[in-house]
Amino acid sequence: MEKFGYTISKIRQIDYDSNDRSIADYIASGEPSFLKCIECGCCSATCTTGNFTRFSLRELNILIKRGENTQVRNNIRKCMFCGKCILVCPRGVNTRNVIALAKQAFQKAELYAV
Repeated sequence: MEKFGYTISKIRQIDYDSNDRSIADYIASGEPSFLKCIECGCCSATCTTGNFTRFSLRELNILIKRGENTQVRNNIRKCMFCGKCILVCPRGVNTRNVIALAKQAFQKAELYAV
């Protein structure tokens, strides 16, 4: 069979029913402005860490809301808490507090998992 320069990859479906949304719920209860985020990317565009590493606050917010926490857990510690993201957010999301609450939620989840 001849190849035409592409391959068919498996379907990427998000199963919201099986994903763990407890982290998103914890963040939303502590920082209600988290729900105002429209994932516009302004935070990621100004992020100092994002300029030097593969860190995207926009991507993390999307993954948290979806309940896909594995990738978030691996990348969240890269944030330097500089606060530039808060200054440019058109919706007034306290992104620094969102990151802090996410870290707390992951720490609590690890404590209860043991």
